[in-house]
Amino acid sequence: MSKSVGVDRLAAAMAAGVRLFGENRVQEAEGKVPQLPGARWHMVGHLQSNKAARAAALFDAVHSLDSIALARRLDRLVVDAGRAPLAVYLQVNVDRDTAKEGLTPEETDAVLHEVVALPGLDVLGLMTVGRLVATPSQARSTFASLRDLSSRLRARWPRLGSGLSMGMSDDFEPAVEEGATVLRIGRALFGERPTGVR
Repeated sequence: MSKSVGVDRLAAAMAAGVRLFGENRVQEAEGKVPQLPGARWHMVGHLQSNKAARAAALFDAVHSLDSIALARRLDRLVVDAGRAPLAVYLQVNVDRDTAKEGLTPEETDAVLHEVVALPGLDVLGLMTVGRLVATPSQARSTFASLRDLSSRLRARWPRLGSGLSMGMSDDFEPAVEEGATVLRIGRALFGERPTGVR
């Protein structure tokens, strides 16, 4: 996660071998992407439909696909621009937390047949955000639930990839133990964000 990290520090990370960065906001990425040629960029924050065109032009992958309407829009944008397929993860709110974005497991099952059929999208897998808990081990059930959901859905929809985007600086260890294939690590690499940055 490169949110709130300056271009100079990201350039230093690239010199050390890091090539993949994740951004939460389209507008922040727009200022960074042109300055760091050779980097790959993933959108990991909530993506509003009105910013889909800008995101489709900037990012190599979107981890926060959370509606069929957004899936259709991204599909149309990348096909029309000749950038298909765009790698995506379906964001699932496995904990049914009203403070989080994402499809419920039932909604994911209901829309998946259409999403995997969209020619402009390559559905690499599922994404979730762990619960805010006192210890990393308390987030384990969230990650296990996503892994189990992925297995069930892939049995029905083989075009769904096996990727699991889950785990951040505070809880990546149980996420890895439960099968994470992509971690969204920021603070553990770049330190605390400036005060006021969420």
